Amino acid sequence: MNYLGLNQEQVANTGKALNQLLANYQLYYQNLRNFHWNISGENFFDLHEKFEELYEDARLKIDEIAERLLTLRLRPLSTISAYLESAKIEEAGKVMDSHKMVKTILENHQVLIADMRTIISRAGEVEDEGTIDMIGGFLSEMEKKSWMLDAWHARTEKSIPAEV
Repeated sequence: MNYLGLNQEQVANTGKALNQLLANYQLYYQNLRNFHWNISGENFFDLHEKFEELYEDARLKIDEIAERLLTLRLRPLSTISAYLESAKIEEAGKVMDSHKMVKTILENHQVLIADMRTIISRAGEVEDEGTIDMIGGFLSEMEKKSWMLDAWHARTEKSIPAEV
């Protein structure tokens, strides 16, 4: 048992999933920075600010995930090569279309949400309520952000009327 009363060997599975989330968050963060810097056109004012809000939030989440790993007496991934090797999210590269940017963010969210659900499941197996609580909050926020981005994307992509 570690100082939190958790079996260190059992917590290792949660740690692997937390490191996977950390790697994916790092690529997500960089994609958001890319989009923030390169957005232009008619959606500039809407999205420039939104991308900044999202990457600032991602930066904070990255730190919290790493600190949770350390709290569990595990080691967070901390190199770009490790992130690139571990992440399922890929670098977006040069994307100039605002709709493609939002679609990419929504795809990134799907990966992050799946990671979060895995962590909650693994942490539940070892009664790691601290991790469950932290990731549960992240999940709720990510689902809401996804809903809002999807609403924007659907409205601008399909020209859905404001009121039905």
